[in-house]
Amino acid sequence: MPHFDQTLDVKGAKCPMPLVKSRKAITELPVGKVLQVISTDRGSVADFQGWAKTAKNVELIAQETVQENGQELYVHYLRRTA
Repeated sequence: MPHFDQTLDVKGAKCPMPLVKSRKAITELPVGKVLQVISTDRGSVADFQGWAKTAKNVELIAQETVQENGQELYVHYLRRTA
């Protein structure tokens, strides 16, 4: 698990809300800081990969799937680069 500076919990939010909320949160972080996003939306894995490929201010540094109380959580780590 990478070091992160802030957590955004978007559990229960459906596409595209995890991405929308993450875009807003990342602009509030200083450059170089890492945002951890916790989502229950399986589609968020591909969404975050696509966003990181096209965005100029974000680097996707890791993704992981974890179990919590029998539920799969999709955890994304994004670094603000600009």
